[in-house]
Amino acid sequence: MTQDIQDLKPTRPNIITTNIDNAIGFYRKMDTNQTVKEMIEGRYVIVEEYFSNGLQVLEELKKQLLKKFPNKDFQTQRDYRSAFRLASHRLLLKIVDNKITVKKAPKIGWLDILYPELSDFYISFPEVQGMNSSWQWNKKGIEIKTLDITLHPYYGTYFPTRFDHLKLFDKWLKKYEGSKQKAIEIGVGSGILSFQLIQNGFNDIYASDTNKNAIIGVHEEAKRLGYEDKLTLNHANLFENCDVKADVIVFNPPWIKAKHKLEEGIDKAMYYEDELFNNFFEQALKHLNPDGKIVLIFSNLAQVVDENSSHPIIDELRNHKRFRKDLHLTREVRASSRKTKRTDQRANEKVELWVLAAKKS
Repeated sequence: MTQDIQDLKPTRPNIITTNIDNAIGFYRKMDTNQTVKEMIEGRYVIVEEYFSNGLQVLEELKKQLLKKFPNKDFQTQRDYRSAFRLASHRLLLKIVDNKITVKKAPKIGWLDILYPELSDFYISFPEVQGMNSSWQWNKKGIEIKTLDITLHPYYGTYFPTRFDHLKLFDKWLKKYEGSKQKAIEIGVGSGILSFQLIQNGFNDIYASDTNKNAIIGVHEEAKRLGYEDKLTLNHANLFENCDVKADVIVFNPPWIKAKHKLEEGIDKAMYYEDELFNNFFEQALKHLNPDGKIVLIFSNLAQVVDENSSHPIIDELRNHKRFRKDLHLTREVRASSRKTKRTDQRANEKVELWVLAAKKS
């Protein structure tokens, strides 16, 4: 495992540790309309009495901002989300002894885990909502049928809610007959693909991720599952500080091209920047054994939404002479649950598995 894993400090929500001047203490019988107006203008609001009072304030905030941003076009909706995020993060909860002080509030273990050196502070209501959701997923776990295990994702780490791409990778792995001495996974996320590699006979895997929380979470899960001796983790961008060559390099990149400035963490697991794929292919060539394979898991989602959208893997094969295509598998994407209604566009979505090999010089 990574030698300096204990030195990694997880990314966590920003907090306020000082007294807040001129803040509004909000109780359920107060004027919600006026409170939200002042919050939009810049005043902090501290939720008092009941946790549900915070939900009441957020609902009023949505109403007021939707009046200000009524149009449904992309830019207006983006402006709405930006305004909502800015104002909603002025809605605070008080934490004492790493517990939310208001009544009927959820118990969230992350408050102890992420802030071991602090016990009393203020944190924004939306951050608490996100932490609560993450804590419930961590406690309950996610059943990964391709692995026959339950995964417990760490805070701030991407994890799948649909599993078609995992089934596609599992199908390829079971038919793979090449060398299994060494594998590399770029963007380890919650660790599922690395765990699939281990369960299919790979015993020496190097995995990296730019998200510190992903490295911490996979470290904990690998230890729980007894895989820690087979997995080397590195907090790094792509192949940074990687000095090994592999028989298989696995990459499940973000599927959507970013149209905004990306934040660290889950944002970079969902969206990719212009240079990502070229950097990956350029570096992967240097870390691939002579008969090695690159396995990319992707989707046609961007092309389904916009038929003029480029496909970075196809672009690589057309515009460069580094790799050739060995295999291209697809699988239709099913709704995440029976209750989910898919749009006509999303009904055409397919996950893809690409196997590339280096062109012989």
